[in-house]
Amino acid sequence: MENKAEKAGYYKTLIIRCPRLGGEVPFAYCEKEGGDLPCRLSVSCWERLFPVEDYLRETLSADAWTLLNSQSPKDKLTSILDIVEKAKKRVK
Repeated sequence: MENKAEKAGYYKTLIIRCPRLGGEVPFAYCEKEGGDLPCRLSVSCWERLFPVEDYLRETLSADAWTLLNSQSPKDKLTSILDIVEKAKKRVK
């Protein structure tokens, strides 16, 4: 792959098992899981498959990168409720 657009397109199609959801998801989902931000676990989940930190640093603004790295984990119930709410919005 020669250009950034090709790499980005390829990365978005890669699939792994999500430790939070328990099923398979493409990177495209993780990249937008937090709305304007990727999932806070994106780097740790994807680093073995491609240079995800480099990719995110290139695609996110400096402020977004800082915000992504400063997110603290939510408790389990809050996480589950957030996931359910997001799923409801996608279905509509």
